[in-house]
Amino acid sequence: MSAVMELLLLLPLVLLALEAPLCHGACVEVDSDTEAVINDGFKLGCIYCKMRGEVDATATVKWSFKGSGDSDFSDLYIYEDERDEIIDPRFYERLHWNGSKHTRDLQDGSIYILNVTYNDTGTYKCKFSRTLKYSNYAYEKTKEKNITINVVARLTRGMASILSEVMMYVSIIGLQFWLLVEMIYCYRKISAAGEEALRESAEEYLAIASESKDNCAGAQVAE
Repeated sequence: MSAVMELLLLLPLVLLALEAPLCHGACVEVDSDTEAVINDGFKLGCIYCKMRGEVDATATVKWSFKGSGDSDFSDLYIYEDERDEIIDPRFYERLHWNGSKHTRDLQDGSIYILNVTYNDTGTYKCKFSRTLKYSNYAYEKTKEKNITINVVARLTRGMASILSEVMMYVSIIGLQFWLLVEMIYCYRKISAAGEEALRESAEEYLAIASESKDNCAGAQVAE
C-alpha cells in the first residue's frame, strides 16, 4: 500500500510536468507597476499579445514621456528590427530594452530605467505597431497604453497588491486541499477494492474447502 501512496504523491508533479510544455511561450497581458523608488531600477511593462500565433508578424515599440511639468508627450525611446534608440537625452545611459529578444515578432515591449530620479515622475506612453503578414496581404494593428509613474522615497504597498498576494496564497492552499481530498478518496477506493478482493478470495476458499469436505464425506459413506 505504501507504493500506492508514493504514486499518488507523485501524481501532481507528473501532471505539472505534462502541462509545462503546453504553457511554454504563452503570452499574458499584465499591467505595469506604477510606483518607483528613488535611485533604484524600475521596469515599465508593456505587453501586447498576438492572438494568431501561426501568422508571421513584425512589430515596432515606441515610448513617449510626459513629465509632471510637461504639457505634451515627447519621444523617449524606439525599438525596431532588434535595435534600440534612446531619443530623450534625460534618459541617456539610463534606459535599456527589457522586452522580447532575438525576434522581430515582439509581444513584450517593456523597458527598464536605471537610477530612477524624481524627474522621472510622469506619464509614459507605449505604442505597439504590428504588421501581420498573410499570404496575399499585410494587416497593420496598433495599440497604445499609458502608464503613470510616481517616484517615492520608499515603496508602499497598495491594497490591490495586498489583495492579489492574499488571493494567490488562498488559491495555493485551495489547490493543495483539493489534491489532499483527491488522494484520500483514491486511497480509500483502492483500499476498499483490496478488501473486497480479499473477502471474495476468502469466500471462494471457504466454498472450495466446504465442497471438498462434502466430497470426502460422500466418499466415506459410499465405502
